[in-house]
Amino acid sequence: MTSDVSLTEYDLIIVGAGVLGSAAAKAFGSSGRRVLLLERDLTEPDRIVGELLQPGGVNALLNLGLEDCIEGIDGIPCYGYGVFRNGELVEIPYPVDKETGKKAVGKSFHHGRFIKKLREAAKDTINVSVKEATVSSLLKDEDNDQVIGVIAQTKGGQNEKYYAPLTLVADGLFSKFRKELTTKLPDVRSHFVGFVMKDLQLPLPHHGHVVLAKPAPVLMYQIGTHDTRVLVDVPGQLPSVSNGDLKKYLLEVVAPELPESIRPKFLDALEKERLRSMPNGFLPPSANQCNGMIVLGDAMNMRHPLTGGGMTVALNDVVLLRELLSEEHVPSFTETDLILQQMNTFHWKRKQYCTAINVLAMALYRLFAASNGNTIY
Repeated sequence: MTSDVSLTEYDLIIVGAGVLGSAAAKAFGSSGRRVLLLERDLTEPDRIVGELLQPGGVNALLNLGLEDCIEGIDGIPCYGYGVFRNGELVEIPYPVDKETGKKAVGKSFHHGRFIKKLREAAKDTINVSVKEATVSSLLKDEDNDQVIGVIAQTKGGQNEKYYAPLTLVADGLFSKFRKELTTKLPDVRSHFVGFVMKDLQLPLPHHGHVVLAKPAPVLMYQIGTHDTRVLVDVPGQLPSVSNGDLKKYLLEVVAPELPESIRPKFLDALEKERLRSMPNGFLPPSANQCNGMIVLGDAMNMRHPLTGGGMTVALNDVVLLRELLSEEHVPSFTETDLILQQMNTFHWKRKQYCTAINVLAMALYRLFAASNGNTIY
């Protein structure tokens, strides 16, 4: 049985309370829009990616009034990278901000703690309602031409209809609704296999570390006082976890490539930690021209996570979207044609920050892989 919720209760429905969805709820709620944020699981997430926020992302948080979300979560300041190649370590510091004269700084942390703080910020924002429910489908008008809301199933199994003139889909890598925007699918080129190493002293504290290993790079960064994340890029088909092939690969192929100062902690964690994986995909951005719906985040645009640029792009997208869809430019979200015009502007304006991040991520990955004997593809 499906129940209807008031047709006029919300201006904006957001599907997915991840980085982009939660930040957007805060941004638009603070701007006076009535927002419904729907998330299938509001418990603290446990993921192996989304743990390093670059300086551009930190600045976007500040712009959105969300800077407190990276405080009080045992996060670690990040001042640049250290790159290992053939046993030699090269430091690549972040540049100095020309306006402030201060060194740019990022932040690394446990992803779930960051998301928890973002969701709390959204919940505490006037005009924002947060509900735990799984969006199963989009509601469209009689002509099937415009999205007018969603159908979502609550934890109790009740299907409810929620209506709003605009729906923002931010349901991530495995998006259910990407097909409404584009027929493109993510091009998965490798997987990150991740686990946590305990009490490791990295050669350059407060820096991300990249090991140009064979056959693909290994990324490490501290995410807490005692925890250092390691992400091993595994090109091609992922070896099986269940029969032990993946562990064998990490033990025999990857471990010998690591610096001697890191290898013991890597091997120790390999015996104790659960091996988890995430696909590394590339998805070029598409212009949002769907009546009544916007698709953003990994659902719309992806790049290799080697450079940790995904959250920075997402947060800057929220900053730009808030500006272009402000009441000054779009008095009401019922003005679909005006929103489409603004989304066309959005598509081109976001290139100012996302193109460099997208190209850099893919170029560096190809370069690092090629330097280890792989073919650049």
